[in-house]
Amino acid sequence: MYFCSNSFVPQGRLVFEKLKSLASKGVKLRVAVNAPQSQPEDTQELQQSGAEVREVHMSALTGGIVHTKLWAVDQKHVYVGSANMDWRSLTQVKEVGLAVEDCSCLAQDVARVFDVYWSVGGANGSLPPYWPARLSSAPPQLSTRGRTDDLDAILSVINDARQFIHVSVMDFLPLSQFSKPPSFWPPLDSALRAAACTRGLQVRLLVSCWPHSPAAMFVYLQSLLVLKRPPLDCDVQVKVFTVPSTSEQMKIPFARVNHAKFMVTDRVVYIGTSNWSEDYFTQTAGVGLVVNQTGSEPGQETLRTQADQIFLRDWTSQYSTDLSVDQTDACPLAYS
Repeated sequence: MYFCSNSFVPQGRLVFEKLKSLASKGVKLRVAVNAPQSQPEDTQELQQSGAEVREVHMSALTGGIVHTKLWAVDQKHVYVGSANMDWRSLTQVKEVGLAVEDCSCLAQDVARVFDVYWSVGGANGSLPPYWPARLSSAPPQLSTRGRTDDLDAILSVINDARQFIHVSVMDFLPLSQFSKPPSFWPPLDSALRAAACTRGLQVRLLVSCWPHSPAAMFVYLQSLLVLKRPPLDCDVQVKVFTVPSTSEQMKIPFARVNHAKFMVTDRVVYIGTSNWSEDYFTQTAGVGLVVNQTGSEPGQETLRTQADQIFLRDWTSQYSTDLSVDQTDACPLAYS
């Protein structure tokens, strides 16, 4: 979680100035930020305006980073989603998140997750004791007793689906991405294969193409598509989403990408902060939220239906292209 202002981007500057003004209004601002920071000037400026900032050295604890993106406000309001606290998330990166207002039970649980990071970032950083849980979280080292592991939450959503599973995630890879040598990690891949081939569900997977996409991802995804062939005839489709860029936009680092991480089934919606590869669930700090509104009246608009509308909009857009089994240039921008 980090802030990065840019004087040339009014949206980022507006949010940043609002945060700086909170102390003068008697509002307490605490920021837990991954360490080391690549651009500490912004958090230093926040500190000078009265904010409390703690650096969380996840690398020393798990070997990963703080990849969580959440807000907890007044024990009442919540934001959880894919957006970093960065001007690019407002203007250059496609994000999906959930804002919940006037829900104290959820806000209090989000605050508890934040308190984990705050404790770890302290002078003698340690994990707090047991508390009840609503959000799922990762990695296991930061998930106290009673809290659902993020991977378990995702697998539960997949296994609960009865008709379809729609996934939009930047990276999907049954491997570790950052540890060397890479290790094979099949839980999510196997769950989707089982859903399509043994339970007859429709599985649609939308991934991203940008300069930081691992080329190996598309080969593994093609192995999923092989399942469509007779006699299996599994209902699996994969598309690649590319955000268009001008020559000037291409110069902006870590931008112009579909950064969303969410899943919709015929029953629930899951919104998370992690990409779907091993490191994000075993080393990196992240959270996820499952919204179950199966008790709603038929035809009533719910968060699940809204999320599926977003997925289908992206799935059918001009920026999404089908991945085929024999394709060798699925993402020309990808790195090897």
